[in-house]
Amino acid sequence: MTARDPAALLSPVERDLRLDLFRGFGLWMIFLDHIPHDVVAWLTLRNYGFSDAAEFFVFISGYLIGWIYGPIIAGGWFLAALKRLWRRAAELYVAHIMLFLLFTAQIARTARRFDNPMYEHEFNVFNFLQHPDELIGQAVLLKYKPVNLDVLPLYISLVFIAPFMVWGLTKRPNLTLAGSVVLYILSRWFDWNVASYPPGTTWYFNPFCWQLMFVFAAWCGIGEIDKVAKWVWSKPVMTLAAAWMAFALVIVMTWHVHTLEAMIPKWMIKAIYPIDKTDLDMLRFTHFLALAIWVTYFISRQWKALQSNWLRPVILCGQNSLPIFCLGVFLSFSAHWILTQYTKGVWEQIAVSLAGIVVMVVVAWLLDRAKRVPNLFVRVTEVEEPVGDIVQLAAAATPANR
Repeated sequence: MTARDPAALLSPVERDLRLDLFRGFGLWMIFLDHIPHDVVAWLTLRNYGFSDAAEFFVFISGYLIGWIYGPIIAGGWFLAALKRLWRRAAELYVAHIMLFLLFTAQIARTARRFDNPMYEHEFNVFNFLQHPDELIGQAVLLKYKPVNLDVLPLYISLVFIAPFMVWGLTKRPNLTLAGSVVLYILSRWFDWNVASYPPGTTWYFNPFCWQLMFVFAAWCGIGEIDKVAKWVWSKPVMTLAAAWMAFALVIVMTWHVHTLEAMIPKWMIKAIYPIDKTDLDMLRFTHFLALAIWVTYFISRQWKALQSNWLRPVILCGQNSLPIFCLGVFLSFSAHWILTQYTKGVWEQIAVSLAGIVVMVVVAWLLDRAKRVPNLFVRVTEVEEPVGDIVQLAAAATPANR
């Protein structure tokens, strides 16, 4: 059976539950980080290093696209991969527009109910409520975005270019990665970014810079990382990675403990700041890589805890990432206004944070159960295309032990 055989596309493939686990934790972290002044948010990654959940999501998404679609495109199924990825980009776009409309309505209703215009200004929806005719058009063009809705436009743009990026990686992987590095450098040097609204502003996540994380992850996903594995997980590299994470921890702690800040040399402060998230500062990129080296060293695909009931709630959230992300945006704002209007006590912060996570887990469980309900109205012979869904696509030309 060759990679071009349509029957190969229908073979089952085993999920890497580690990716679902990390994506689930990333969703929880995004929810907590979006609640201002939440004590539970101290559990999230951004308080202990330069990187945060954004790097999680972009890397995992790029890795999955390389792992799943690399063999498909290499096997001569470029158009099938293009169709699937562009359909996914369209789904993300529709989800973003719906999230934008519902989220804006939630903020407007809350501001009106509590007679508190602070919400409109805090979440950047005041201008929209004043000029909805103009700003709806800007939102459709992905130029106007309320606070907390920046990541989906980045993901849409990356998924849209993914077929061509993966094609390049299957033909000339190192050259394609080098081109990504060059684009990153040029975009930072010349301040390239996508125009946003109001005029004079740009996207919070610069796609010309964040594509480096995405392309590098796909480069790893197609198997290139295996060629340098003995160096990546060598003792000197892992020691350097541990030292870099320790350095990042010390620097981040200076943001909260002023006595530590006074101990950092002025020349070092001048050298590392600002640690820019918009243009994916190298400190963030390398910190995530250092963290990934150690995490993948200790957690393998065969890690028994991945099958445990304790981690099942996190994995379920990761397996339903798009709807759970959208739900998390609503829940984080709900938690914010509850704490703002009523009380900001520690126990109340813990309560609303845990309640939000429980809601996310329950919805993820319901979505998982819904997927298991058989569709009795579709016959196998009536399936429109042989490539099927994303899991079936992954089987094409994919070795059984990947």
